Amino acid sequence: MRTSFVRNLAKVKPGQPLDSLKMQQDIAKLKRLAGVSHAYYQVFYSHDDLYNVFYNIEENFTLIPNVNIWTANNEQFAYKVGLYDYNFLGRNIAFGGFYQNNGFDSYGVNFIAPYLFTNQLGLAINHQNWTSEEPLFLNNSAADYVYTNRSFEVLGLYELNFKNNVRLGLNYFTETYDYIRGATDPSIPQFLELDKWMVKFVYEHDDLDYYYQYVSGFKSQFYFQYVTSENDFQDNFLIGWNDLFYFKRIGEKGNWANRFRLGIASNDDSPFAPFSVDNNLNVRGVGNIIDRGTAALVLNTEYRHTLYEKDWFVLQGNAFVDAGTWRNPGGDLNDFWDARNMRIYPGVGLRFIHKNIFNATFRIDYGYGITQGASNGIVFGIGQYF
Repeated sequence: MRTSFVRNLAKVKPGQPLDSLKMQQDIAKLKRLAGVSHAYYQVFYSHDDLYNVFYNIEENFTLIPNVNIWTANNEQFAYKVGLYDYNFLGRNIAFGGFYQNNGFDSYGVNFIAPYLFTNQLGLAINHQNWTSEEPLFLNNSAADYVYTNRSFEVLGLYELNFKNNVRLGLNYFTETYDYIRGATDPSIPQFLELDKWMVKFVYEHDDLDYYYQYVSGFKSQFYFQYVTSENDFQDNFLIGWNDLFYFKRIGEKGNWANRFRLGIASNDDSPFAPFSVDNNLNVRGVGNIIDRGTAALVLNTEYRHTLYEKDWFVLQGNAFVDAGTWRNPGGDLNDFWDARNMRIYPGVGLRFIHKNIFNATFRIDYGYGITQGASNGIVFGIGQYF
């Protein structure tokens, strides 16, 4: 990390009155950066009421390869490889890309520079060409489609103050649905190509504090999207959701973590509903995209406990409960209380953590459903689930 970048980012400047609140905010901000594993400050008296302030930074290794191997829904052997630098040029810029093959070719390139222009103003540019096999739900049956999404996105990033920031921009994308197998409906096409524009707005309030694998505090992320989609099967629509996070340290080795999501979208009676019920997004153990809805209530709560810690390595165990419910496409809010739409999955898991490599947390969770028509399953991933 470049010293000039840290000096520009810091609120404390040479010649100013000594301010412990500003120093604490600088340290908290530094610990949120991908390139920083831990940070703290020291103050030493110099002479004539002058002081030397030291910011001590333990850096993360941030050039991260990504390799995933799994079996896709169609039993196809699948893999994903990528390379990202989360501290590109020593300026907290995330830059990299991936290639994926799950029977279909996909790739993406991402450039995110929160402080590209000033210590408050940045830019994000993203391109993705994604193809996968996904189910669409028609009444009480399902059909498998090849889904393709080709998108270009530009976002402006602005930090209002220490705790609050916004992102605003445009995304142009083309979606393609191509029928493979399963149920059919005369009103649902077997091939559909849609060109769409999306206005994206994100507001984030971040009051989290980090100490290596431990997190404490509160965070809120609000997402709003307006999508133009003039066609016979999907009108222009709005979608918004808010994620609330609450973390609390429990003793020396425990951490209680919570995420609550409320999401709602235009309530079109369409199989192309935007909220999905999925292992990797909201309910561990439920399966890969088992249902869709036009509104969602999801609560994830878990207790994380450090079982073993030595130098850079941490073994962490967790016990969790994931619960969610959805509004059916074209339905009403009473769908939330319909037992057929509810999913409750308790479970346990393990985390293998490298303290000095950014996001180097390998997780494995087992979720077991206790509601109507429930399943169970193992979920692997990189990074904490939330």
